[in-house]
Formats: sequence, C-alpha cells, structure tokens
Amino acid sequence: MEGVGDHGCEYMTGGRVVVLGRTGRNFAAGMSGGIAYVFDEKDELPANCNKEMVNLQKLTDPAEIEHVKGMLQRHMDATQSTFAQHILENWDESLSKFVCVMPKDYERMMQIFKEVKSSGLSGEEAIMAAFELNRNDVSRVSGN
Repeated sequence: MEGVGDHGCEYMTGGRVVVLGRTGRNFAAGMSGGIAYVFDEKDELPANCNKEMVNLQKLTDPAEIEHVKGMLQRHMDATQSTFAQHILENWDESLSKFVCVMPKDYERMMQIFKEVKSSGLSGEEAIMAAFELNRNDVSRVSGN
C-alpha cells in the first residue's frame, strides 16, 4: 500500500505487508505476528510507531530483501505505480530507507523454531516443540 492512516497494522497477527509512504500515528499497536516493511523516506516511523510489542530493524537478510523487492515489483506490475517504479529504479539507495517492523514475540518464536529445526526435528514435531519452548519462556510480551 502507498501510505496508511492511523492505527495501521493494528492487531496484525500474520502475513507480510509493504507500506510505501507515510504511516499515521499508533502504527503496529498490538501487532503480535507477521512482518511489516515500511519505506520510511523521512524517518518518521519511530515517532508514529507503537513500539510496545515491536522492534524496528533495518533490512539486512538477503532473502528478506529479495522478498520485499519481489512484493514491490508485483505491486508495480499490478498498479503501474510510478512511486514503486521509482523505488525499484533506485533500489540500492532506497533499500536503506526500509524499516522492518518485527513483533517481539514473533521474532522470538521464529528463532526458537529455527533452533528446534537445527536439532533435527521437522514438520509437526518441530512446531510443537517450538510452541512448548515458547510457552515456557518468561520473556514473552503477551505473558500467556
């Protein structure tokens, strides 16, 4: 989407979204899952974001960067957005202006899942083991 008003991604529980442009106040309030990628050209997101349950991070993972670029390309193809086209044409410069909005609980759960899989578990076993470890983690934001 090319900008979002107040309370964007409020109570988001899954999926991925790319926001090209400004966000209103209280962005990501109650966001417990999924990932938002915000093109924060004027560095306004920190002041507009409810950081109680999320961290703001730079995009550094190559696979994640390619995923965001692909989402942006699909948006441009579907809408003929000149703004998206400009970002893609200036990708090396534009990349540094993207902010990854990552829910703290979701990030911890993804890390636990990665660790469980590296121990040799897979599929349903890995999911259940990760959820069990997460359930017992006292650092969880939600507390339940």
